[in-house]
Amino acid sequence: MPDNYSWLPTSVKEMRERGWDSLDVILFSGDAYVDHPSFGAAVIGRLLESLGLRVAIVPQPNWQDDLRDFKKLGRPHLFFGISPGCMDSMVNHYTAAKRKRSNDAYTPNGKAGARPDMPTLVYTRILKQLYPETPVIIGGIEASLRRFSHYDYWQDKLKPSILYESGADMLIYGMGEKPLAELCKYLKQGIPFHQLTNIPQTCIIRGKNDSYATNKKWQVIHLHSHEACLADPKKHAQNFRHIEEESNSLYAALLIQPIQEQLLIVNPPYPPMTTKEIDTVYALPFTRLPHPRYKGKEIPAYNMIRHSVTLHRGCFGGCAFCTISAHQGKFIASRSEKSILEEIEKITRMPDFKGTITDLGGPSANMYTLAGKNPDICRQCKRASCAYPAICKNLNTDHSRLLHIYREARKIPKVKHCFIGSGIRYDLCLHDTHDKKINQTNTDYLQTVIRHHVSGHFKVAPEHSVDHVLRLMRKPSFSLFHRLKQQFDTINRQSGLKQQIIPYFISSHPGCRPEDMAELAIATKQLDFRLEQVQDFTPTPMTLATTIYYTGYHPYSLEKVFSAKNEKDKKIQNMFFFWYKKEYIQPIKSFLMRIKRPDLIKKLYR
Repeated sequence: MPDNYSWLPTSVKEMRERGWDSLDVILFSGDAYVDHPSFGAAVIGRLLESLGLRVAIVPQPNWQDDLRDFKKLGRPHLFFGISPGCMDSMVNHYTAAKRKRSNDAYTPNGKAGARPDMPTLVYTRILKQLYPETPVIIGGIEASLRRFSHYDYWQDKLKPSILYESGADMLIYGMGEKPLAELCKYLKQGIPFHQLTNIPQTCIIRGKNDSYATNKKWQVIHLHSHEACLADPKKHAQNFRHIEEESNSLYAALLIQPIQEQLLIVNPPYPPMTTKEIDTVYALPFTRLPHPRYKGKEIPAYNMIRHSVTLHRGCFGGCAFCTISAHQGKFIASRSEKSILEEIEKITRMPDFKGTITDLGGPSANMYTLAGKNPDICRQCKRASCAYPAICKNLNTDHSRLLHIYREARKIPKVKHCFIGSGIRYDLCLHDTHDKKINQTNTDYLQTVIRHHVSGHFKVAPEHSVDHVLRLMRKPSFSLFHRLKQQFDTINRQSGLKQQIIPYFISSHPGCRPEDMAELAIATKQLDFRLEQVQDFTPTPMTLATTIYYTGYHPYSLEKVFSAKNEKDKKIQNMFFFWYKKEYIQPIKSFLMRIKRPDLIKKLYR
């Protein structure tokens, strides 16, 4: 077992035990400190440590007392960093119906109330009050998704950039290793923080008449001001298209959005990490364990991922309701096979390992190493999705390298089961590539997953059954799910398995009306499903679906789109998931009669 010196210090005592009387960087985290590569604060802390810096983490500081947690480690030499949590705090705290959740999976024993709503705002304001001259950098998914003007579902208003609202000195969006490494290099050279204005993947605020250094090779796009977006939602929709396209471009533009008498300056992102770069991150000396301060307490989120392995970053699915590409980008950064297998070996040596790798995946499990056949075409592309409206002709969907990793993982001694818990994009492995060898490999992939890597429940996400809703979601036709279900049933029958396919569906997505939910109920009834994995659409910042929900316009066509917004309309849509329950049969029949759709009643209840 690791000793107490194996973790980054979290207190003055641990700092002094290392012989440190001061720190270079202090990180404040909204999550408990788990020294695992799936926890952002741990990754950033280990990265800064590898750069030769003295780093400490203050997990879940108390913001409601005399602020001693914010004072105890003093002032760092370089900067404070805010890592609000692996999960957006508002999604963590509230349901789609805006009801407060009773637990927090990233807190010891799942106890709620260990972090405020929007830790980025709360922690930053406290630090700027206590140490006004010390730079504060904000990052993580909470900041990434709010780097521009954004709709806040919980307050039901358009908010300015979180950098402007918090008063922080810099925002780093996306996966922060590369911008942080460059920033620290310059700071160690003695360059003043306020002069560091041209680092990719960073956001700063300057006065309209201020001069600042920038990269002259970057194209510049001026967005509508925050005030203009407040006055005209259509302008917010127009902004979103630029933001999404530049977020998914290898040669992105610098984006500028005015707010009051200032400018929000968002530098373009770095290129995707190389395999060597991402391997270096996962080779950092993580203990893979919660800090000893939590002895005797369980952290639910850690229990879910303790024996899991991330193969890659990024997702090119571009689903309208998903935030992954806005944070990680659409281009895939994959680890080497050596790095992955070494991590599995390390897991097998953990005292609590009983033989099961719970997940071998990523944002989408089967995008490992997938990329464009011709990189020059990718360099010109700004599509948000490589899979919608159809699989890009330039995309290589060969799953052979992923299949090889699965085979090698199963050979490792002590590994009894190796499950794929991440979502699988079945459109990628069912796609006809017009190459018989690749088609056969992808068929083998699906068979291998079902036969060897499913824990009994095969989870996939068709999300809806009606084509016009699926188009707005940027998801493939439901007919493809029928093909998947047929193959799944055939493979189970041939292999003597009794697995279940568990589909995920969403209600109240923009463009979805109650009659569409009735069609979904009919489609799932025909497949003999009794749905369990369902959710009501929750508008989260910086997604296409949220922009449509708030503005009423599709950002690309500027056509009007309906969205269910009040609680009554949302409940009506949601009840169709449970058409088979006695308490919903009469309300569903009454509603369908009211909208003059008795034909749907006959199909659902004949």
